[in-house]
Amino acid sequence: MYYRADRIEPPVSALPVVPMTQHDGWCDDPTSLFYNQFITCPHPDRHEALWKEDHVYDLVVVIGYNDDPPIAGHGSAIFMHLQRPERTPTEGCVALTEQDLRAVLASGAKAITIHAPQE
Repeated sequence: MYYRADRIEPPVSALPVVPMTQHDGWCDDPTSLFYNQFITCPHPDRHEALWKEDHVYDLVVVIGYNDDPPIAGHGSAIFMHLQRPERTPTEGCVALTEQDLRAVLASGAKAITIHAPQE
């Protein structure tokens, strides 16, 4: 789990809590060897910066999806993060208010995994 230490207090959680840096990113390039993995920016492959101007990723939990091993094109950058003020849909993530996300984290969960249906 990553959080913006310049904006919020670290959450109470059984998960590892890591302060985010301006160089943190997540590779979403299906042609990359780093697909669906944490990366350090700048990075040559397509990626999403975790350090954002808005507050959506001020607190972001990596959801274990398509990561053991990652399969190109089967989904990447699936997170649980803060909800936008206008409550617009995500692109496959789970979005909660900061209060609700902190409550989930404080519950003692040690892993967050989504199991895809078997094909």
